[in-house]
Amino acid sequence: MVLCRKPADCSLQVGANCLPQAKEFKYLGVLFTSESKVEREIDRRIGAAAAVKQALYRSVLVKRELSRKAKLSIYWSVYVPTLTYGHELWVVTERTRSGIQAAEMSFLSRVAGLSLRDRVRSSDIRGELGVESLLLRVQRSQLRVITLAYESGVNLFDTAEVYASGRAETTLGNILKKKGWRRSSYVVTTKIYWGGQAETERGLSRKHIIEGLRGSLSRLQLDYVDMVFANRSDINAPMEEVVRAMTFVIDQGMAMYWGTSRWNAVEIMEAYSVARQFNLVPPVCEQAEYHYFQRDKVELQLPELYHKIGVGAMTWSPLASGLLTGKYNEGVPESSRAAMKGYTWLKDRLHTDEGKKQLTKIKELLLLADGQNCTAAQLAIAWCLRSEGVSSVLLGVSNTEQLLENLGSIGVLSQLTPPLIAEMDVLLGNKPQNGKKEARS
Repeated sequence: MVLCRKPADCSLQVGANCLPQAKEFKYLGVLFTSESKVEREIDRRIGAAAAVKQALYRSVLVKRELSRKAKLSIYWSVYVPTLTYGHELWVVTERTRSGIQAAEMSFLSRVAGLSLRDRVRSSDIRGELGVESLLLRVQRSQLRVITLAYESGVNLFDTAEVYASGRAETTLGNILKKKGWRRSSYVVTTKIYWGGQAETERGLSRKHIIEGLRGSLSRLQLDYVDMVFANRSDINAPMEEVVRAMTFVIDQGMAMYWGTSRWNAVEIMEAYSVARQFNLVPPVCEQAEYHYFQRDKVELQLPELYHKIGVGAMTWSPLASGLLTGKYNEGVPESSRAAMKGYTWLKDRLHTDEGKKQLTKIKELLLLADGQNCTAAQLAIAWCLRSEGVSSVLLGVSNTEQLLENLGSIGVLSQLTPPLIAEMDVLLGNKPQNGKKEARS
């Protein structure tokens, strides 16, 4: 076996067979590339803002009779919303930081009546116009989302070493440190598998589990995480090695518990058996995709593990990448995830026969939601929460409005009566047949 260490070529040679380096891959419904998904979205916003500025420059900004106050009003009402849409969950890198600042100052320079030749510091331009840095606005918005979540009763924050190449952990760590909440009042979970570019910086070897978690703790500025997840199974790591490494980080006080993500029931049971055999710590939770159209694992496999060995479920993607909100019923909105570069898989899915059938069912589910005086998102999240063995549902939001809407699903949970669940099962037509599942009252 030969591994090429050149940055431009990391193909794998196994005998006479060559496995070319993957330029990108999808995991948990997210496209991963050499640069993070978040960077792609920020680039997209910068491009959209540039197009808006160009249109405004020709029709508005060149007009000298238009006051500076009026131009600033356009800046805040048109340009900034275009540039910073979804910024509450941005993870800014050095490259995207420069891009945001350049986009910001490009517009403000025009408002101030400066040309490209004028050498004026950005801080001086902002000071003259009386505006703050957009990067400060981004940081405050992120702080606002996390604060609102915590004050609304959310006490679990999930991240991973791979999210934005570790910068998501850094952002969360900075916010938690700034807020100064009691460490005992919230739970932080992270996931280990993809850490860096080197072969030794990924996988579930003892080396990477320990070093990867140490890196996560450093970025999070925490002494420990409440739970560390194995972010997928690893055929190259013996199960005993994985379980021993997870036991080690728990014994060392780096984590309280460990769990799995995207493992099948056989793999989870093997880990449990190894732990019992060698008196080690077994996994206690599985992160699994769960929504209207992805049911079998959470409703068939995991309940059996829950009853036999106490493994709970933490589920993700309750809205199926936004599909279940109804936003795609009449097409793909320009500002939606399916319109983003890198999400063609989601857009293509909508045009398949199965996708069209799902959209038809979603329209009927919207009517059910209306009948319960709730939104489609609230009904979908409550539906996930009612499932046996589901310990918590992970949410991803773009702003405080979405957060508040999603949190409203807790109030909908009590409305999911057995007759309503039965009606939804008939509508969906995909209820697993071989498992035992009861709705929560």
